[in-house]
Amino acid sequence: MAHVDIVGSGNMARGLATRLLHGRTDVRIIGRNADQTAELVESLGAGASSAPAGSPFTAEVVILAVPHGSVAEIIRENGESLAGKVVVDISNPVDFSTMDRLTTPAGTSAAEEIAALLEGRADVVKAFNTTFAKTLIEGSVADLPLDVFVAGDSESAKLQVTEIIARSGMRPIDTGPLHWARQLESMMPLMMALQVNPEHERFDWDTALKILP
Repeated sequence: MAHVDIVGSGNMARGLATRLLHGRTDVRIIGRNADQTAELVESLGAGASSAPAGSPFTAEVVILAVPHGSVAEIIRENGESLAGKVVVDISNPVDFSTMDRLTTPAGTSAAEEIAALLEGRADVVKAFNTTFAKTLIEGSVADLPLDVFVAGDSESAKLQVTEIIARSGMRPIDTGPLHWARQLESMMPLMMALQVNPEHERFDWDTALKILP
């Protein structure tokens, strides 16, 4: 049975864990908030376990299900433990006070910043930044499988991630090298701004990006 380490115990960790467990991938939740982590693991049921923050990573794939602003500290604290892993960045570096810009410098992305911090010790894959917790828990949108856009420089790392995605009932879409994370991230300020705009009653956090057919 495959297993994945998920760093974080918030809504996205819950959504990702729910979907991965559906695909028979065991998950280990590593969170700073012990009570919240314990509650999450209990609610997830069989296949879910927990570990305190700072625990060595035991899975080949580690998903950083934390806000962009928390990622650098996690890498500084756990860099050696991430060596040889596939690190999945789901973050959106959006200025949440305005919802109209990214907080990363032009010409880069959050995923590329993570790769630079890791200094080649791990392969970074961008994925899940265009999906939201509600849709992950549901597993579909408008009765269609969720699309999960994936970017990364390592073909073998992307294959590991896309296999997990497909096994979980979602549709992986390989967008190419890691620099395409810039485009994946740049789509999200508009999408998030629409979701919080009261003039768009049909847009909420249960919407999703979907390519048809």
